[in-house]
Amino acid sequence: MRLSLFAFLLAASASPALAAPTVHSYGGLALSAEGDRIATIDAEGSKTSITIRATSGKVLRSFDPCGALCSVSGLTFAPDGSLAYLTRDKKAGLVTLFVDHDGKPHTVATVSGIAQTPRFSPDGSRIALLVTIGAAKEAGAAQAGVRQIGEIGEKSDEQRLAVFDVSGSVTADKVQPLSPADRYIYEYDWTPDGSGFVVTSALGNGDNNWWVATLDAVDAKTGAVRTIARPKTQLNFPRVSPDGKTVAYIGGLMSDFGSVGGDVWTVPFAGGEPSNTQPNSKLTVTSLVWRDAAIRGTALRGDRMGLYAERASTDGLGWSRPSNLAAGDAKAAWSADGKTVATVVQDFTHAPAIFAGPVDAPVQITHDNDAIPAKMTARSISWKNEGFDVQGWLLAPLGADPKTKAPMITIVHGGPSAANVPYFGGGYGAMLDAGYYIFLPNPRGSYGQGEAFTAANKRDFGGGDLRDILTGIDAVEKVAPVDDARLGLTGGSYGGFMAMWANTQTNRFKAIVAGAGLSNWVSYYGTNGIDQWMLPFFGKTLYEDRKAYEDVSAVNFIKNAKTPTFIYVGERDIEVPPTQSIEYWHGLKDMGVPTSLVIYPEEGHGIRAPANSADVVARTRAWFDTYLAVKK
Repeated sequence: MRLSLFAFLLAASASPALAAPTVHSYGGLALSAEGDRIATIDAEGSKTSITIRATSGKVLRSFDPCGALCSVSGLTFAPDGSLAYLTRDKKAGLVTLFVDHDGKPHTVATVSGIAQTPRFSPDGSRIALLVTIGAAKEAGAAQAGVRQIGEIGEKSDEQRLAVFDVSGSVTADKVQPLSPADRYIYEYDWTPDGSGFVVTSALGNGDNNWWVATLDAVDAKTGAVRTIARPKTQLNFPRVSPDGKTVAYIGGLMSDFGSVGGDVWTVPFAGGEPSNTQPNSKLTVTSLVWRDAAIRGTALRGDRMGLYAERASTDGLGWSRPSNLAAGDAKAAWSADGKTVATVVQDFTHAPAIFAGPVDAPVQITHDNDAIPAKMTARSISWKNEGFDVQGWLLAPLGADPKTKAPMITIVHGGPSAANVPYFGGGYGAMLDAGYYIFLPNPRGSYGQGEAFTAANKRDFGGGDLRDILTGIDAVEKVAPVDDARLGLTGGSYGGFMAMWANTQTNRFKAIVAGAGLSNWVSYYGTNGIDQWMLPFFGKTLYEDRKAYEDVSAVNFIKNAKTPTFIYVGERDIEVPPTQSIEYWHGLKDMGVPTSLVIYPEEGHGIRAPANSADVVARTRAWFDTYLAVKK
């Protein structure tokens, strides 16, 4: 449920139809244990390579392991400095695990299906990998689902742990997963002695059951599973202390696997009741590692993302800036002693660059994108509403006349447990170029203000968060020349729900675009592929508390809808099935409200095919231009 308009439009923003200076990207960043080398998957246009740099920024080696024949992922360093990576031949259905030592790659294993997240054992002699043998779909609920034919719900993809000797070479037909069948492994970490793993896992369907995942231990020899804890929150980033006695993880109210935010919790490896190390914190921890007996990671506080370190005297946020951080294993990569860090930094007006160095003061070490001009101006906006401190971002067209009133489009992020954070360009170029202002609010339910703020919209979808957004628009209009008579609203996933819902609650918006939105929580509950996600937010199933679901269903208030709405969704979306869009479209048609619905073939929860995403951009622009025409 975390898809935002950014996710839907990113592919189109890089398409030839919207030509712009080519951005050099740095994917999957990994840092060596010694903290002296950084590996990234560099891409510029159609050219891709694995690049190894010194932490000074000097390129030491660059190579392309497979050209156009495959894709590359999973960069990770061994204790001795060797580099592991995965190549995937999607057409052949094969993933190959390589370990490269001084430019000499060795094939460790080939997997028939999909694979991800290689990690070396502490002594470097073995390497673990998450494998899905014979996968029927891409990993993750946001990916296009399998066709719903035959006996439903009896067979699901199983992501399991496999372990290989680094010196060996295993063919696809010989791969034997370690962890048991019918248990989906989401994340894992080696124990310091190499005897096992700490994992997050769930029985049954992996797409649906992450919200009830448990914290478990897996024996590295037998694959036997032992439950460590059954947290009452969702959990991500399980990490074991260097002495092997304690497990830390991020626990919180999360609406999607991969959209991580919460507090740091710890529990004895032997088992027990988890303990929150930072109750009442005003920040959101977004990634986690355990280095040199210290818990480290990244966190978001208001408009700043930065490096987190557990401290008794402060909230833990160290070096930070109004930006977005990214790396392969987390949002930052740390040396074994915890003294050196590396991360990819970008914001709305600065293209990605690698920062590296001491944890208190990393510096920019790459400059490939320095000459790329900003595509907009950006400012952080803060306001108060109903006792909450709320924050968002206002993007303006370059050269916008401060004396000329202009239309504005508000984009609601998905989730709801997520946040609008800076991305260079961000897929907003088409609208900014047309003269629209863009408002990206982070209302209650979002990350960045602490766990209580994230949990503030439980059983209140479309209530306080919508009021926060409307109050935020008021705050924007006090500082920017926004025409209140020409306001647009859009969003994807939960943002799509908010777009559909707002149409029945206010007439303030004059045009709406809803991507993969929810219109009827009652019919949605019984037809989506991830129904477990709703329980932490609603508290009970539909069948136990039907009214709670009815009260926030836009179709029940469709007679109030007046705003013209363009709707789009993927044909094979299992997170929010297209029937939700059809139901809403049908209601608007009956009410005589101008509307249009496009269902994109073979797409899942997000429009990924370049031609389809370009079509979304074109239709979105045309819809807003029709009802919010920019005055020239």
